[in-house]
Amino acid sequence: MKKLKTRSTARDIAYIALSVSLITVCAWITIPIGAVPFTLQTLAVALVGAVLGWKRGCAAVFVYIFMGLVGIPVFSGFGATAKLFGATGGYIFGFLFLALLPALVKLLPVKRTGARTALFLAAMIVGDAICYFFGTVWFMVVYECTLSYALTMCVIPFLLPDLLKFVAAAALAGRLEKIVG
Repeated sequence: MKKLKTRSTARDIAYIALSVSLITVCAWITIPIGAVPFTLQTLAVALVGAVLGWKRGCAAVFVYIFMGLVGIPVFSGFGATAKLFGATGGYIFGFLFLALLPALVKLLPVKRTGARTALFLAAMIVGDAICYFFGTVWFMVVYECTLSYALTMCVIPFLLPDLLKFVAAAALAGRLEKIVG
């Protein structure tokens, strides 16, 4: 007889709240290197999506964005609403895709941990590319700059650090998803 997994609403809310806290703390770990700071935020967003799945993962990112929208200082540099509509706002909205794509991997019937980890990593990279797209376009509008300038400031310096963060997030997700129901 197959054991049925039951989900409780309280558990879902707790996971979402903990995830919002994780994303917030990772946003506050900041190295300012220009208009777009280096943070651990993308690691947390990708990990949350991969571990919690599309409903809870996207809900956590949505709550995170909403908290900043209403003025709670959850963004990098303890920013809130102004940060959301400033130069980095497009990246913050792009986090929804960065959480969604790894979350969709959970729906695939792949059982081997190594294969799931590789799929998580690939989904995180594609999700980050979509996030880069939204953020770069937003940055170009806010700063009225060229694509080459935006890529130089907002994408190229972050490619290798983001890849390293996603390798870590994918490895963690491959193990944590078994624990977090």
